[in-house]
Amino acid sequence: MMQNKSISINQNGIINPQYCAPYAVDLAIVRKVMTLVDSFTVTNVNGKPVFNVKGSLMSLHDHRVLLDATGKPIVTIRRKMMSVHDRWQAFRGESTEMKDLIFTVKRSSIFQLKTKLDVFLAHNTKEEVCDFKVKGSWFERSCVVYAGESLTIVAQMHKKHTVQSIAFGKDNFMVTVYPNFDYAFIVSLILILDEINQDARKAAQNS
Repeated sequence: MMQNKSISINQNGIINPQYCAPYAVDLAIVRKVMTLVDSFTVTNVNGKPVFNVKGSLMSLHDHRVLLDATGKPIVTIRRKMMSVHDRWQAFRGESTEMKDLIFTVKRSSIFQLKTKLDVFLAHNTKEEVCDFKVKGSWFERSCVVYAGESLTIVAQMHKKHTVQSIAFGKDNFMVTVYPNFDYAFIVSLILILDEINQDARKAAQNS
């Protein structure tokens, strides 16, 4: 595995500098799987809440808001309708205006066996080369986020099995965010991955 080095483009944070740490950050993500309301809680390794997610499974999967531990909206994620490659957009706070766009995400190709996503920061309007790439399998909870087209890893996600998660209908997994990288941005990407997973499950059930 290649070790992540300090990435100059992200020194000031993609979403906010306060979400960049000089050390690797491990986050636990708990998703309640037996509920009509989309319930995500993100904690640190000590169980202290870091983020929460607001959104409903009854709202056509087109709108989610990432909140900090105090309930303040940080990022709003929405699916862009009528897009060929399934495109998602992330905006600051609760805005959905283009002036507040932070980044966009699209599938690398239309037909995929495993997830491959291209991530473009808002200033990358030409989208000739992606700023980040996500590769892996959501079903296996094994995904890696790379810087651009390089092999430099900025975050990794993996499954976490616990007795409690089985007993209480919770889906637990961990994400490790490498030093000097915005972990709010990574959590936002995971929310989009979950959207893709929900769509894939619905398609499988209807086929």
